[in-house]
Amino acid sequence: MKQLWAPWRMAYLNEAQPVHGCVFCVKAHEDKDNDNYVIHRGDRCFALLNLYPYNSGHLLIVPYLHTGDFSEIDEETGRELFATSQLAMLVFNEVMHPEGFNLGVNQGKAAGAGIADHIHLHLVPRWGGDTNFMPVLADAKVMPELLTATALKLREGFARHSSSS
Repeated sequence: MKQLWAPWRMAYLNEAQPVHGCVFCVKAHEDKDNDNYVIHRGDRCFALLNLYPYNSGHLLIVPYLHTGDFSEIDEETGRELFATSQLAMLVFNEVMHPEGFNLGVNQGKAAGAGIADHIHLHLVPRWGGDTNFMPVLADAKVMPELLTATALKLREGFARHSSSS
């Protein structure tokens, strides 16, 4: 069996500053969308860029409801989570042209959740050859674009689609 190593993820565990309360609940209620890289807000969930991305554009889609258990998400919130994921994929296809996506939930610490107390979806755009030797040999993850530039493109894309619906 092959193993995939992601040593750059340790930065999240070792360097992330503690936030009093739930980081997602704080971001949900703050009026700092630019500073928090919030891309889109819906009635039941919001989308923001991951500060410790696996790849450029790594988006987190987060319900406003604070729960660590996906089975506690009500039906309407579940629909909006997936509708937001679909909208995000449409926007990504227009502005970043990925060749695929990873979409998933890590529920619980044992499943790899960095923030286990507040469930969230990961949407990671993928391109052929987007993994390379840099994280292993140089302890560096190559990100071709700053979070601020990615946020701007995605916000504009979401705004176009939100105004047309």
